Amino acid sequence: MPGKFITFEGPEGAGKTTVIQMLNQSLKDIGYSTLLTREPGGIKIAEDIRKIILNPENTEMDPRTEALLYAAARRQHLAEKVIPALKEGKVVVCDRFVDSSMAYQGFARGLGMNEVYQINEFAINGLMPHLTFYLDIDPEIGLRRINQNQEREINRLDLEKLEFHYQVREGYLTLLERFPERICLIDANKPVDEVHQEIYQKMKSYLSTEHS
Repeated sequence: MPGKFITFEGPEGAGKTTVIQMLNQSLKDIGYSTLLTREPGGIKIAEDIRKIILNPENTEMDPRTEALLYAAARRQHLAEKVIPALKEGKVVVCDRFVDSSMAYQGFARGLGMNEVYQINEFAINGLMPHLTFYLDIDPEIGLRRINQNQEREINRLDLEKLEFHYQVREGYLTLLERFPERICLIDANKPVDEVHQEIYQKMKSYLSTEHS
């Protein structure tokens, strides 16, 4: 596929949503055709699954059920939105992908990162991001940001104990060691404009190299 699949990962409150929107606009400004989307969600079926997963009332959800629901939403999102955009040559910028499942359900929930990846292999059918930006932040700072942001939805994952969020971060750092050629570490403690500029410069460099 001629397009590029770029994903953003990070613990809760890392600022992904803001930075993604800034990057998307910056890429459009220099002439790239982009698609901005998110997981779980992006299309109706996946958004419906998202409501079930993140509903604060669904505290009894089994971790394997959670992992399977994410994989189901992921497949529909790929089939309906991401793959067609990549075939059209677009730069697809996605808020979360399979790394989230490995960090949250695989590592933090204790299901096993390899086991969760195997669940998702059927869903993604070999499609992995070309480049992933991991926004790293201390979970305590991230959760404080969430609590201060009145506009952000509070979901079921936000209600987890602090220890869970530290486990998520550890899971991401494990993935960073496993896939250093794909995952790029970004310090999300810095002001958002600095974070955006760092990502934008790395993104421009990557795209120019790929098209040269």
